[in-house]
Amino acid sequence: MTKKRALVSVSNKEGIIDFVKGLVERGFEVVSTGGTKKAIEEAGIPVTGISEVTNFPEIMDGRVKTLHPNIHGGLLAMREKEEHVAQLKEHNITPIDVVCVNLYPFQETIAKPESTFADAIENIDIGGPSMLRSAAKNNKHVTVVVDPADYGTVLTELDSGATTEETRRQLAAKVFRHTAGYDALIAQYLTKEVGEENPESLTVTYTKKQDLRYGENPHQQAVFYEKPLADDNSIAKATQLHGKELSYNNIKDADAALAIVKEFALPAAVAVKHMNPCGVGTGDTIEAAYEAAFEADPVSIFGGIIALNREVDQATALKLKEVFLEIIIAPSFTEEALDVLTSKKNLRLLTIDLTAKEKKEQVITSVHGGLLVQDEDRHGFNEATTSVPTERQPSEEEWAALKLAWNVVKHVKSNAIVLTNDKMTVGIGAGQMNRVGAAKIAIEQAGERSTGAVLGSDAFFPMNDTVEAAGKAGVTAIIQPGGSIKDQESIDKANEYGIAMVFTGVRHFKH
Repeated sequence: MTKKRALVSVSNKEGIIDFVKGLVERGFEVVSTGGTKKAIEEAGIPVTGISEVTNFPEIMDGRVKTLHPNIHGGLLAMREKEEHVAQLKEHNITPIDVVCVNLYPFQETIAKPESTFADAIENIDIGGPSMLRSAAKNNKHVTVVVDPADYGTVLTELDSGATTEETRRQLAAKVFRHTAGYDALIAQYLTKEVGEENPESLTVTYTKKQDLRYGENPHQQAVFYEKPLADDNSIAKATQLHGKELSYNNIKDADAALAIVKEFALPAAVAVKHMNPCGVGTGDTIEAAYEAAFEADPVSIFGGIIALNREVDQATALKLKEVFLEIIIAPSFTEEALDVLTSKKNLRLLTIDLTAKEKKEQVITSVHGGLLVQDEDRHGFNEATTSVPTERQPSEEEWAALKLAWNVVKHVKSNAIVLTNDKMTVGIGAGQMNRVGAAKIAIEQAGERSTGAVLGSDAFFPMNDTVEAAGKAGVTAIIQPGGSIKDQESIDKANEYGIAMVFTGVRHFKH
């Protein structure tokens, strides 16, 4: 009963040979299977095959090899119980003291574009999770390792003869997190495959990307977790080229800026503060687009986040450098642009592949005691079925401006009003308790630029007061969902001011 045994079976072979050498040097017999056993043998390390322990061959293409009493008895035996020890002796079962297992690469398999359903099923590990769970359950006696990062800690503690109870419990907790995440990803995949949209339980998993200095405020702790198989054009996949570590608020604002800039095919620049756009501009070049975004609100852009959908060249970089910015996001930066912008020590520069295909996702929002889940709002101007109920139709230039307003207003906190021309936003009213209040803020910000501008509203007008405010300010066209019982009053008011009004039939609340 004093013989020490370790069971090793890994798909991720990073560091495994050194770990196994360390176990053997510390007096362990190593039991292994398949490709792991072969790798250990090729390294010249003594290893016992699993069939020698079970006295049963691996069958069914290796699907059945470790699901055996000689394995799980050795893992689950409670060594302080005399009857367990007696049963080990009776059935000639050797206890297993260390288990080192990681699982079939299910995530890596389904990430491949050519992966089939059969490929996915074949990479669902059964024996691995069973061994891990058995060992983790019996952590009083068994040290279980699922992460190569823990190999060094385990070997160091084994120098003293055994790992500590605290370490075994920590490793056991990691195992159950690991297997839970593994099963969650499988559940998500199969749920999607069968077309189940709202299952009876929600299983999700995320992997830690980084610890954050704090959350929204310094007294709040925060961590950034990444979704498995996250889109390449998401903030989770951004590459940071320069600057300070991202903060919680940086990540939220950068995500908001990315969502807006993705709306545009033409060169576009988006400035965001506190999750709302403060300036959006388009142009024939990215330099012209940024100039328009800056001109939209040269005050609020200070300390903001900028997202651009074209490579940043030197000319654009020189203009960006003139303003204090927290982050600049772009598909790429020329070497000359990097030379300009990296002179600002703390400025964060991120690159993201905006050409990557974007998968439809659900939005998960926490509330106290639960979660809300909904589809992303992917409905854009091109998906809208527009109608014009007013006497006047929009001009070609107004249509361009209305499209810009509609693409932006869906990303502004409700109640939301956006004023634009055909190149840029000129006034934004966000997060107000009534719609006319949001309109007044946007109009005040626009000032003289409201004359000839168009107005976008994320939801219908319950009264005609917003249309009247727009008419008095010189707004010439409006885009809104329509659908109010008082739509006709708004239409009449628009006709009174000669305003062209477009209905989209789609609301864009953003809470």
